[in-house]
Amino acid sequence: MKSGIIGYGASVPWRRIKVEEIARVWEKDGAQISKGLNVKEKAVAAIDEDACTLAVEASRKGLSDFGIDSKRINAIFIGSESHPYAVNPTSSIIGDALGCTTNYFAADLEFACKAGTAGMQICLGFSESGMIDVGLAVGADTAQGKPNDTLEFTAGSGAGALFIGSNPKEIIAQVEDTVSFTTDTPDFWRRPEQEFPEHGGRFTGEPAYFRHVLGATKSLFEKTGKTEKDFDLAVFHQPNGKFPLKVGKTLGFKPEQLEQGLLTPHIGNTYSGATPIGLCSILDIAEPGQSVLVVSYGSGAGSDAFDLKITKNISKRRAKVPVMELIKHKKYVDYATYAKHRRKLKSL
Repeated sequence: MKSGIIGYGASVPWRRIKVEEIARVWEKDGAQISKGLNVKEKAVAAIDEDACTLAVEASRKGLSDFGIDSKRINAIFIGSESHPYAVNPTSSIIGDALGCTTNYFAADLEFACKAGTAGMQICLGFSESGMIDVGLAVGADTAQGKPNDTLEFTAGSGAGALFIGSNPKEIIAQVEDTVSFTTDTPDFWRRPEQEFPEHGGRFTGEPAYFRHVLGATKSLFEKTGKTEKDFDLAVFHQPNGKFPLKVGKTLGFKPEQLEQGLLTPHIGNTYSGATPIGLCSILDIAEPGQSVLVVSYGSGAGSDAFDLKITKNISKRRAKVPVMELIKHKKYVDYATYAKHRRKLKSL
């Protein structure tokens, strides 16, 4: 493939709530839950923040930090489970907010937590065919969890934006190859007009997450002839802080290969934003010549896997504020404040 990532940006709300604070309200053992999920706290979107505003902020950072003219963008795809409107595109709002021209492909994508990486694949296809100059793929969510449900302890908010292009002078991460692994496995869903999603516990682990993440990774290995030893860094979708470590260990990766992209313990599961933000964090520290494995997961179910090669351009083209520094800017809120922000859609 001749196309790759030419820029990136991330956005994470600065409000945080600790897992132990949520557990306190429901009279549960917060320390045990935090340890069991390997999640300490999660990012909380405010009343004036949603998937669209977070996506715009992440994209603006990418444009500014990498010197990309928004008028070069010919495609915008945003993946989310929490689009602000049921009928009205988020992608067109982003295009206007960024100052794009009117000549760009646009669509809102849904595939649970992998819709952001699906956007990357679409942009890659357009770029490889020569139909676009620059494509923008965003994964963003203000993830929802039913009160006192397991999801409430992990569902966070954030956005990761990846700019795709084919100019070799701009590419910081060459996409060597990509594959997908998809089945009909109903482990997580939300019916129309339902406020919160449901999840089928017995499907969540082995038949869903692990089968698809491992399946996509092994398919990529088979297609490229590579193994875990050929990758320096890796990021797997992270519904909690334990699953990606377990899948990494199963594949033979060492914890130090995963730690840079493992953000859920600090900001929660940002759903469609989880893998893109984790990738942004890896790009903050990756060195020329290194190989990066990226594997997303979306309930329903499917995984996208990418083989990336870091180019020499990374030495001069990085985000001004690393993701790890970005998430250090925070202020803790209590459950009452968190609940007020969580109910924002019904109050507006």
